[in-house]
Amino acid sequence: MTTFSLKAGEIKRDWHLVDAKGQVLGRIATGIATRLMGKHKPTYTAHLDTGDHVVVINAKNVLVTGKKSEQKLYRRHSGYPGGMKVTTYKQHILTHAISGMLPDNKLKKKVLRHLHVYPEAAHPYAKQFKLDPTIEGKA
Repeated sequence: MTTFSLKAGEIKRDWHLVDAKGQVLGRIATGIATRLMGKHKPTYTAHLDTGDHVVVINAKNVLVTGKKSEQKLYRRHSGYPGGMKVTTYKQHILTHAISGMLPDNKLKKKVLRHLHVYPEAAHPYAKQFKLDPTIEGKA
């Protein structure tokens, strides 16, 4: 018996659409991180990027406790005078949470390229999702 190892040419990527409206931040971030890494697939291989593309819509409506979305700030400094950049928690709340749930290795940056976050419901990836014609048009 031999251990199965996926090769780079055999990777098949799917597209997932996630609506973050009314979802709790930590719960939705763990599910998205799992899909990005490819751990939901039986062909998961740790040293390859086997994950899928994830499109998150309505990201501005994700739920957090307290007043974190208005009060918390992220600061980064370039090291040069006047190089302080300050962004609010609300601007990249979901991306930061998902990034923290991915392993800190060489694949992290590559895996995060498959994450597409949009604050509203409009996104340019509508053609990527396969719709079942029997379900389309039914509410």
